[in-house]
Amino acid sequence: MSVIAAKCPEIRVTVFDLNQARINAWNSDSLPIYEPGLLEVVTQARGRNLFFTTNEVDSICAADIIFISVNTPTKTYGVGKGRAADLKYIEMVARRIAELTVSGHKIIVEKSTVPVRCCSAIRKIVSSVGTQATFSILSNPEFLAEGTAISDLFNPDRVLIGGEDDEVGQAAIQKLVDVYSHWVPRERIITTSVWSSELSKLAANAFLAQRISSINAISAICEETGADVDEVSRAIGADGRLGPKFLKASVGFGGSCFQKDILNLVYLCECLNLPEVAHYWNEVVKMNDYQRKRFSENIVKTMFDTVSDKLIAILGFAFKKDTGDTRESSAINVCGALLEECANLRIYDPKVPANQIQDDLEYIGCSSDKIKRLVTLQSSAAEACRGAHALCVMTEWDEFKTLDFQAIYDSMKKPAFVFDGRLILNHEQLRSIGFEVFCIGKARVRVESPAFFFNEPPKTPGATVSPTKSKNDSPKK
Repeated sequence: MSVIAAKCPEIRVTVFDLNQARINAWNSDSLPIYEPGLLEVVTQARGRNLFFTTNEVDSICAADIIFISVNTPTKTYGVGKGRAADLKYIEMVARRIAELTVSGHKIIVEKSTVPVRCCSAIRKIVSSVGTQATFSILSNPEFLAEGTAISDLFNPDRVLIGGEDDEVGQAAIQKLVDVYSHWVPRERIITTSVWSSELSKLAANAFLAQRISSINAISAICEETGADVDEVSRAIGADGRLGPKFLKASVGFGGSCFQKDILNLVYLCECLNLPEVAHYWNEVVKMNDYQRKRFSENIVKTMFDTVSDKLIAILGFAFKKDTGDTRESSAINVCGALLEECANLRIYDPKVPANQIQDDLEYIGCSSDKIKRLVTLQSSAAEACRGAHALCVMTEWDEFKTLDFQAIYDSMKKPAFVFDGRLILNHEQLRSIGFEVFCIGKARVRVESPAFFFNEPPKTPGATVSPTKSKNDSPKK
């Protein structure tokens, strides 16, 4: 909304929220979220044609176009628990729009990520209230990435707008096209049916997450065979049919979208009686969980099979750099696993507040008593590493690349371990200083003989292996 206001100065944009503290923050220079370049955009338009308010009635009644931008988290209860999207906030907003709109015509735009055919549910809700008003329902999913959101919005790969095929629906689509056309070339604005638009968002996130899980699966093979996942990734990415993006091995993907949207897609497939398709996409999530588990287990294994009472520095807690967002961050799972092993953790992240770290650890089942005893939050990476047995890079913050690792090594217990979960450090330099270095997708043991590959593989639970017959074998009578 801030970018629309900045690019369309003649359009009045009002952001409404029930939370007064959040609106106060949007009206200040301490915005409630961190995103590079966002403050400058907000400051440019705020008070001119961009307004933040808790006045629900005026906001809805005055609007020609209403974007629904509420949370659609994975359900934690009832039917579809753990997979389906929870649409209660979508329904609440739709009902309020209908109740407060007594006449005229409004365009309601789904901005939240929703399951396919959610638009029909919104239409049914607004049509059942008994108002004299009429409504058009559009789908306009967002494809920006946290950390690069402003540049993604200024120069999007595409803007997707889905609407109904009748005359009123097409007119509504054109009104939204006219808004984006202020700065987005028309050929990048894609118009589709509502259903295609809704599914495209889920599918896009599923495909991106699939690439990350695929390269992470390859990283496990690299560690056992002597291959280098960066070299493999570069070779794969050079293929014009594939491209290099989202082929960076790491401790796992996080964020508000990938896992939630894949699980939503899994649930949709289950409801459509497509179990094989549901199983396929569910494996993408399982591979992500496996990568996190493998990383934390490698920490314990490398540190002589125990981290009890050892001090481990966690560098980064956000799910990616240039954001304070911790939703589904791999750091949460790894920290939880280390706390189960009774490790003492020192955590540093430049943008994640202390209360958020506490809440995230409690959410995965760590008791407040254990957190109080075993977790210390630090104001710098150097402080977090002082006296530690190991440091773990969990977020790819740029500042971690330029730390004084000689001074850090001197301040740590020996042997001093480094576990690079984001592959951003100079590993040879660290080894020359004296660190014991573990990197995802880099060889742990070099395979010297091809005979390794001719050993009978261990049987996988549930797998069936057919014996190989020689030409001299004859069937038994």
